[in-house]
Amino acid sequence: MAANFYETGKALSEYLYFHYGDDGSPVEMFPVTCVRDCIDARRLPANARALDLGCAVGRSAFELARHCAEVIGIDYSRAFIDAATKLRNRGALKFQYLLEGELTAEAVARTPHGVDARRVHFEVGDAMKLRADIGAFDVVLMANLIDRLPDPRRCLAQAPSLVNPGGQLIIASPYTWLEGYTPRAKWLGGFKRGKREVHAFDSLAEILEPSFKLARRRDLPFLIREHARKFQLGISDATVWTRKK
Repeated sequence: MAANFYETGKALSEYLYFHYGDDGSPVEMFPVTCVRDCIDARRLPANARALDLGCAVGRSAFELARHCAEVIGIDYSRAFIDAATKLRNRGALKFQYLLEGELTAEAVARTPHGVDARRVHFEVGDAMKLRADIGAFDVVLMANLIDRLPDPRRCLAQAPSLVNPGGQLIIASPYTWLEGYTPRAKWLGGFKRGKREVHAFDSLAEILEPSFKLARRRDLPFLIREHARKFQLGISDATVWTRKK
């Protein structure tokens, strides 16, 4: 059930609203803050490449295109990638969102103003096993991804080969470990090993520090709207890692 949720119409509607809806929410749009508040644009080369891994319906990939000449957005969900690609090609996409019960309203998702969508390409892919010819990047973003993978360590093991020396790896996660997505033996935190508590950030540091240096860490709140009177509030731990040279 968990593996199929992101192919449902419910998920697509919620994520289109999450990425492109604007109802005056007191919490800023998460895909925007992931890029704006985490990336250090001053460190990017002129022809920077970016990878948005777990891009969902594409907003953070478009935001990365403000700073990078080429952006690849990858997600395991065909429905999400189809929607993101339509947005990229058309500039707008109509969708329905839930009001109450069976009542819906119509909205239009639009590519953000001032972004050259031609810089962005979307494709279906497995974050734990990327295609061999994908190359290396100056920015790699993993937003709310690692706690939805069957094996997050396998995904993170690719990071040194994905990020150019001096490049930036951005990982944001609320660390919502659920066995429906990640077998307990593969959790990065949220359990005890003997008498010692294991936290996901400490596991991230253990995995990444041989090749990366922690540059910044901050909390990023997000709201996922289910219907007019129900929202999911989460707070992602956003960490920025610089690839050692």
